[in-house]
Amino acid sequence: MSNSNVMNIKIITLKVFKYYEMKKQFLLSFINFFIPIAFLFSQSTASKNVSTFTIEAPQLNTYKKIWMYLPESYHKTNKSYPVFYMHDAQNLFDNETSYVGEWEIDEYLDQINTNEVIVIGIEHGNEKRIEELTPFPNKKYGGGNGDNYLLFIKNTLKPHIDITYRTKSKAKNTTIMGSSLGGLISYYAALKYPNTFGKAGVFSPSFWFSDKIVDFTQNTNIETHTKLYFLIGSDEGKEVVSDMENVISLLIQKGLPKNQINKQVIKGGKHNEAFWSSYFPNAHQWLILD
Repeated sequence: MSNSNVMNIKIITLKVFKYYEMKKQFLLSFINFFIPIAFLFSQSTASKNVSTFTIEAPQLNTYKKIWMYLPESYHKTNKSYPVFYMHDAQNLFDNETSYVGEWEIDEYLDQINTNEVIVIGIEHGNEKRIEELTPFPNKKYGGGNGDNYLLFIKNTLKPHIDITYRTKSKAKNTTIMGSSLGGLISYYAALKYPNTFGKAGVFSPSFWFSDKIVDFTQNTNIETHTKLYFLIGSDEGKEVVSDMENVISLLIQKGLPKNQINKQVIKGGKHNEAFWSSYFPNAHQWLILD
């Protein structure tokens, strides 16, 4: 091989080396610049007043991760607090764990110093979410294990919370709340266990899931002390709105006083966390009052 050919190979090799070195430096620069930003945006948004623990759920043959919000004043006073039990805990406090945005419940509660409340968020069971949050099965989607889910809250979780923390444990101080299927199971819980859950926040309830919810309402003795906050958006569909209004009409026919019902039909409201988040403060302020 001639000296000129050797020189050409060296030049080409050097150029290739420099090319990959430049690409390497660019990649490192990219990583050093964007990874901290990505890390920043993936940081938890949960308040310091939010903590988590795991508890056995024998009724469901599993363990449940529970998110708990304690008011800022909890560690500074000896008073007791009403409790909200809420479904889909992954979406309540932390944007990092939420699928499509959080309710920002902790941000709201951190700003108030009256009508304070303990919030207990129950994580949904992922692929078992439909199963847990539906009292009756659907031919297409299955489900129908809601009774065992509620027995877990009623017989295992709530007693643990009431023993461990300073709570106002009576039904009039206990709210169950959720959206979509969570709204459905909250409504069902308030009617089935009125001596445990005296109040319910029923956001965008999936009453379409089974017609049996109407039969259940018709055949249940409605306690006049039960307090229900209903929320629906006009953009969620005409049938969804009419389903909710039909259930409310039936409740009134069965004797639930109108002043025990707060119905909000919001023009332009959509089936999403942003909508539910925006109305949580209003629902909280109304439900927490005796």
